Amino acid sequence: MLLYILTVLLGSFLASALLTVASRRLALRIGLVAHPQADRYHRQVIPLGGGIGIFLTLALSMLGAILVSKCATIYSPANAWVERVGIKPDDFLGHLKELATLLLCTTALFALGLWDDKRRIGPLLKLAVQLGVAFGAAFFADIRIELFIENRLLTSLLSAVWIALLMNVFNFLDNMDGASAGIAAIVSGVLFVAAASSGQILVSGLALILVGTLMGFLLFNFPPAKIFMGDAGSLVVGFFVAVLSLRTTYYHQALSGAWYPVLLPLVALAVPLYDFVSVTCLRISQGKSPLVGDTQHFSHRLQRHGLTDTQTVLTLYLATLCTGLSATFLYQVNQVGAILIFLQTLMILLIIAIFESKVRHEKAPN
Repeated sequence: MLLYILTVLLGSFLASALLTVASRRLALRIGLVAHPQADRYHRQVIPLGGGIGIFLTLALSMLGAILVSKCATIYSPANAWVERVGIKPDDFLGHLKELATLLLCTTALFALGLWDDKRRIGPLLKLAVQLGVAFGAAFFADIRIELFIENRLLTSLLSAVWIALLMNVFNFLDNMDGASAGIAAIVSGVLFVAAASSGQILVSGLALILVGTLMGFLLFNFPPAKIFMGDAGSLVVGFFVAVLSLRTTYYHQALSGAWYPVLLPLVALAVPLYDFVSVTCLRISQGKSPLVGDTQHFSHRLQRHGLTDTQTVLTLYLATLCTGLSATFLYQVNQVGAILIFLQTLMILLIIAIFESKVRHEKAPN
C-alpha cells in the first residue's frame, strides 16, 4: 500500500508540474492572462493557464486508472504489478461508470471555467451550469449524500447544492497566491485519511491524485505566483473536493458506531466555508451582488492587518490544518469528544473573527 501511495502521489505531482509549465507557455502565447483590475489584488499580468494543467493531470490519471485496471485483467505482468502496489483490478473496474461520469463532468466544468477565463460569462449562467453538472454527477454516478434518506431525487438535489457550493467556495478562495490550491490540498489530505481508514481504494486514490496535482501546481502558484488556476482550475478543484467529501464513507468507519463522523467535511472545510459566508454577507450588507468579485475576502482582510502574501497564505494553511487534524478524529471519539471537536472548530473561527474585526467594517479599497 505504501508503494501505491508513493506511486500515485509522485506521479500526479510530476505530471502536474510539467503540465503547468507547458500550460503557462500556452497561456502567454494565446493571451489567456489576468490583467490588473480594481477588484483584484495583483498588479501585474499573470497567465491563467493553471487550470489546464490541473484538469489534464486529473483527466489523464482517471483514464490511466481505467487503462491499468483493464490491462491487469488480461495481461499477467500488469496484474502482478497492480497487486504488488496493494490494489486489485476490481477496485477500479467496478467503478467504471462512476469514473466515466466523473471525467465527463470534470470536462464540462473545465470548459465552462476556460470560457469564463477567456470571455467572461454572467454569474447566473455559470451557476446554472454548475448546478446542472453537479446534479448529473449526483444522480447518474451516485455521488450523493444519503443522510439516511431513501428518496434518490431528493438526495441528488441536496448533493448538487453541496457540490455547487464547494465549487464556488474554492472559486472564491482563488483570490490570493496559493490560497485555493493549498487549502484544497490540505482538505483532500484529510479526506484521504478518512477514505483510507474505511478501505476505500478508489476514493483514497482520487484524493491522492488531487493532492499530488495541487502540490505540483503550487510550485508555480505559491507567492509570488507565476501562474493562476483561473475558473478553469477552481471549478474543477472544488468539484473534486466535493466528490471526495460525498464518496468517503464516514458512518461505517466510525469506531464508536455513531453518526456524527458524517460531519467531518464541515469541520475540515470550516475555514474556507467561513471565508465564503463572511464575504457573501459583507457584499449583501453593502448592497452588492455576492457573485461579483472584490477584495473583501478573509485573505484581503488579513493583508490589511499588515501581513505579507506569504504570511497570509500560511495563516490560512495553519487555520485549515487545525480544523482538518481535529476532523480526522471524529470517527474515533464518543459523543463528548465530538462535541469538543465542534467547539474547538467554532473557537478557531471565533479567534479568526476577533483578529480581523478591526478591519471588518473598514471600507474595502475600490
